[in-house]
Formats: sequence, structure tokens, C-alpha cells
Amino acid sequence: MPKQKIAMLTAGGLAPCLSSAVGGLIERYTDIAPEAEIVAYKSGYRGLLMDYKIEITAEMREKAHVLHRYGGSPIGNSRVKLTNVEDCLKRGLISEGQTPLQVAAERLAADGITILHTIGGDDTNTTAADLAAYLSNNGYDLTVVGLPKTVDNDVVPIRQSLGAWTAAEVGARFFDNVSNEQSASPRTLVIHEVMGRHCGWLTAATARAYVQRTKDNEYIDGFMMNEELKNIDGLYLPETHFDLHAEADRLREIMDRTGFVTLFVSEGACMDEIVADRQAAGEEVARDAFGHVKLDTINVGAWFQKHFAKLLDAERSMVQKSGYYARSAPANYQDLRLIQSMVDLAVESGLNGVSGVTGHDEEQGGRLRAIEFPRIKGGKPFDPNTPWFRAVLDHMGQKFQPAH
Repeated sequence: MPKQKIAMLTAGGLAPCLSSAVGGLIERYTDIAPEAEIVAYKSGYRGLLMDYKIEITAEMREKAHVLHRYGGSPIGNSRVKLTNVEDCLKRGLISEGQTPLQVAAERLAADGITILHTIGGDDTNTTAADLAAYLSNNGYDLTVVGLPKTVDNDVVPIRQSLGAWTAAEVGARFFDNVSNEQSASPRTLVIHEVMGRHCGWLTAATARAYVQRTKDNEYIDGFMMNEELKNIDGLYLPETHFDLHAEADRLREIMDRTGFVTLFVSEGACMDEIVADRQAAGEEVARDAFGHVKLDTINVGAWFQKHFAKLLDAERSMVQKSGYYARSAPANYQDLRLIQSMVDLAVESGLNGVSGVTGHDEEQGGRLRAIEFPRIKGGKPFDPNTPWFRAVLDHMGQKFQPAH
């Protein structure tokens, strides 16, 4: 086998897997292809375009196992779409007359890269697909193997994305503390906003982890610190629908009886309605380089707070967001095992010249394989009929209608 030169990059938002995946790739290549050179492009596709890279030294290889202990990305992230020429030009990533795909391909060729690993979500890996297609069509001999990272767990056709299990567990731990705010003031409304633009999986999974975390708590009769204070009273996903006033009536009864109400809200819940309202009012809705609505300008949690605080006659209301806390955590045991299996396959695929994104292919019996790039896409919806989710709803006593 000819000597390989390996490159890797992480891109998009953070997830509790990036550091471990980088460390795992370095460890695996060091084990089975120690003669291979390894570099990392700093800050994702931005580093590839700007020629910012990190040479992985012998000392870094020796200590790569330390990366499994950390969250974040040891090589940096960015959000860059290689097919968005205008955005790349505006940001100074390319010069007039250049195309990002051409610049990226020529950089990889000049660096002598034979295998590129992209660690990211659907945007990162569909961008990798664009790059792989460009390279193939222009005679560049390069294998591109992606690893699926997203806390939303919404990549088609991948069963489980790296980092999502950890984000749910850490989000539940975050809210276990925040829920105690219900004791700070009478008639308190606490809204837990969870990441999830189009997919409610993380909100649902965080709720499940929170229920599992608190279900065996011991309480003392007579005090406010009781099972009701730790309840979730409402759970709202992009895939579900509810009648605002009927739901307010249900929650008002809980507020009158207990003195507090807790809601779990996906950051993409009711987004279409909120965007439509703002556009109807003549407001311009900001979007990113990928055309996605900028969620921080929509603020779904604040929308729920505005409406429900008034309808429930809350004396105090607050929105707490676990997103950055959860997505920046180190990978838990479940994710570490998944990362190892995907890293091993990614290295094997790279050395064998097989491009694709590693994952358990839901359209091929859940088999772990390098899934063809054209089949990778984002926005996989969460199925509210999933048995464990129905069990969470039954525990809450809440009924849902599917979204229209």
C-alpha cells in the first residue's frame, strides 16, 4: 500500500464527540498505519481554504488518548459551505474569480492528502459530498470519509449520530438543578429550551433522561421539594401540534394546584408559525450561509414564555437553555463506544478507498457501513409514536397531536 497522508477537520456546531473522534482517528491510524502522516485543518473548511493546519506530531499521537476526556473540538470548528461562493467571497475566504471547491481541492492536492475525514452534521457531510464529487470529476485521487456529528440526531439514513446520547444526558443533569428554581417564588413558570431546529429527538431524549434521573428520588412529605416539583408538565416538539388555549387551560389547572409549571421546548417548536407572524408584520428573518433561519433571532423559548406566562397568570417566568452546556460536554460511555466503532470503520474505509459517511444504515437493516454521500441529508424528523416517547408522555399525562 502506498504511503498515505491523512487530513481531518471538524465543522458546524459543537457536539460531545468531536474531541474523542479526533483522538480516536489519530490513535487508530497510529496503530495500523504508523507510517502515515496526519494533519488537521484548523477551524474546519475555513482552515482548508485559508491553509491553516496543524501537523500531528509524535508527541500528539502519544497523548491522543487524553482527547477522549474533553468536549469541544481540539482542532476548531466553523460554518462554511463550499458551494456558497458569495458567502466565501464576502468573508475573505477566497479571492474574486475563485470558487471554494476549486480552492479546497487544490489545497488538498498541494498538501498531498490521500484521505480526508470530515466530522460534522448533515451540512458538513453534504459539503464533503460536494467536495468528493468535485474531486472525482476533476481527476483528484482522494478518499473522503465523514463521521456523523449532531446533537439533533437528524441525519438521514443514520440511526444514531455521535454526541446525541451525551447531550441528552447532560441536558437532563442541567435541568435537574434548574428545576429547583420552582421553589424560589410562587406561581413560577420555568421553560427548558433544548436544541433541535427541525427534529425533536434531543428534546424528547432529554425529557426521558430527566425522568429516569429523577424517578427514584426520595422526598419528605410536607415539604415543597416533592415529586410534583420535579415533573415535566408540557413537552413541545417540531413534530407535534397543540392548541394554545386548550393547552393553557390544562397548564393553568396545574399552576393553580401546585404553584409551578415546567415546560420542555425544542428550539424549533412552532418555528414556522413564529416566522410567518414576523414576516406578516414586515420583519426580515435572518438566515445563515446554508439558508437556515437563525434561531437566536427567533427565540422560541421567549415566544412560549410570552404567551404562557400571561395565560397561566405566572408571577415569575424564566427560560433556561441547556444547549451550549450540553453540546460542549465530553462524550459519555455510550457515545465513546459508538465513536470507537465508527472511527474504526472510517479508518478501514479510508485505507480501502471507500468514500462515504460511517453510520448504522436504517435503510439497510441498521448495518454499520460507509453510507454513500448522495444518500446523506439532514432534517430527519423524530417519530412521536416511538414507544419510549409515548411512555414519557404517559408518565406526564399529556396528549399530543401530530404536527400538520
